[in-house]
Amino acid sequence: MTRIKTRGEDIRRFILDEVGKHPSDICKLTSEKFGITRQAVNKHLQRLITEHVLMTTGNTRSRTYKLSPLQEWSKEYPITPDLAEDLVWTNDIRAVLGQLPENVLTIWHYGFTEMFNNAIDHSAGSEILVHIQKTAVDAEIYVIDDGIGIFKKVQTALGLLDERHAILELHKGKLTTDPQRHSGEGIFFTSRMFDSFVIMSGGVHFSHNFGKDEDWVVETEEGSTGTMVWMKLHNHTARTSKKIFDQFAGDSDYGFNKTIVPVRLAKYGNDQLISRSQAKRLLARIELFKMVVFDFSGVDEIGQAFADEIFRVFAQQHQDMELLAIQANDQINGMIRRAKAVAS
Repeated sequence: MTRIKTRGEDIRRFILDEVGKHPSDICKLTSEKFGITRQAVNKHLQRLITEHVLMTTGNTRSRTYKLSPLQEWSKEYPITPDLAEDLVWTNDIRAVLGQLPENVLTIWHYGFTEMFNNAIDHSAGSEILVHIQKTAVDAEIYVIDDGIGIFKKVQTALGLLDERHAILELHKGKLTTDPQRHSGEGIFFTSRMFDSFVIMSGGVHFSHNFGKDEDWVVETEEGSTGTMVWMKLHNHTARTSKKIFDQFAGDSDYGFNKTIVPVRLAKYGNDQLISRSQAKRLLARIELFKMVVFDFSGVDEIGQAFADEIFRVFAQQHQDMELLAIQANDQINGMIRRAKAVAS
């Protein structure tokens, strides 16, 4: 009896974990995974519907399933001198999230308070909307302000080329327009703690998914005002905030010493990365770190001057730093080797 019960729980857990990616073929997928009939799977689906864990739409042939929100909540907060992210967390958000493992709550505490505080201090807006939706599998939080937009704020404050350039700098970390009150680490670490992290502002959409090598930057013609941050996290992830912090601490027991730089963000349109000016844009502020990983995902080739500026000129000027390249093809690796050979 115990084995049968455990198998049933495994089947239902699989359904809940996969239904978001397979809303229309979850029955077929589960049948193949566990070697049971579709009729048997349907019994588990009906039980989850009865328990209000799943929802269904459409008729038999076009039926789709999705997770039912167990908790859905929204509140608007006027931005005033008395608004404080820690009080909003304690008085509202913590209670709405409900019972969750301590490591999950710690990640939510860090991510929410960092993003909410950014909206208070930097948006120049009048209010912040928080929306929470929690299912049996995961929870997601939206933090939306009506301000000038985070990428536009960074671009203007630092005199950058455009909003895409602002994303490149935010991605490196240690970037803040208010160094007296902020370390510039909040967005960097928050984006890496959650299963999914998205910022939409102006005409730019930035997203990071845990475990994926690439971030995504999408530019649209229609710009929006303000900033929307969306965070999503599994309710029972084994991830901890400490593991994420330690991942970027380098060999030190403390401190933010390592960063990953997506090289493709230095490209504009169909331009190839060939010039020293492009390399210098990529190198801005990386002397703040001890280890820099250049991620060449999405880059097909680089020019000799671009490689030389990074892996010979800059490397010789900063011999105490470690510069690494990942996801580089043969052409790129050849250019890097050539630059290093000249240096030696």
